[in-house]
Amino acid sequence: MHILDSVPAAIRQIIGEQTYTPNTAGHSGAGVLVFDRMVLKTAPADPTAAREIQMMTWLQGRLPVPQVLHSCVENGRSFLLMSRLPGVMACDRHYMERPGVLIPLLAQGLRRLWQVDVAGCPGRFGLEERLMLAEQLVREGKCDTEHVEPGTYGPDGFRDPAHLLRWLKDHRPPVDPVLSHGDFCLPNLFLRQDRVSGYLDLGFCAVADRYQDIALCWRSLAHNSDGSYGAAYPGIRPDTLFDALGITPDREKVRYYILLDELF
Repeated sequence: MHILDSVPAAIRQIIGEQTYTPNTAGHSGAGVLVFDRMVLKTAPADPTAAREIQMMTWLQGRLPVPQVLHSCVENGRSFLLMSRLPGVMACDRHYMERPGVLIPLLAQGLRRLWQVDVAGCPGRFGLEERLMLAEQLVREGKCDTEHVEPGTYGPDGFRDPAHLLRWLKDHRPPVDPVLSHGDFCLPNLFLRQDRVSGYLDLGFCAVADRYQDIALCWRSLAHNSDGSYGAAYPGIRPDTLFDALGITPDREKVRYYILLDELF
């Protein structure tokens, strides 16, 4: 069966005869077809997919995010046809080799999120909601215990995801609510001509603590530079992100939100 045969007719009509490149990297359970000026994302029809469409729509005019061209649910799958963001991912070699340019842009990307007025924001997926979803994933045995930070599990870490979840519930930090991307990793921020050109993958975007973004950005910067994903960039020092933000890092919060993400 051709890859487009399962796509709803309304979307096929918009796509027409345009050529595309499949790209599924970094999208758990999702498929992505990249066209010249648009992108088709398909994923299980779950709350995360619904939140992404909802937040992408709400953020129009507030942040540079893709425009929803068409969305629908069919046969248990969510289909989202959106405009294609200009620029390249923040983990592109061009920027990874220029930390003096990249890291201030990451800080700029974070600040632009936090400057959005959250009054009327439909996204409600903060710490309590994350812990509830984490509990469901633990109960259903869906937590990956292999692709995690060194030391998360084992003799010097937690026994298992249930043990980690209990610790997270018992050590909830105070919340400083802002508009949080929810998964602020380098591939989800687009840059063009040394400016922030867009935000991608908004399924966890909601009002939440700013360290939800700081922690995952710091971790992503570390792993995209230490050779975990291929090339290593020794010129990058992840802690300079805190300098660019003008903050003294709350290391406990950084650790907490990274540990929380281990359950997803």
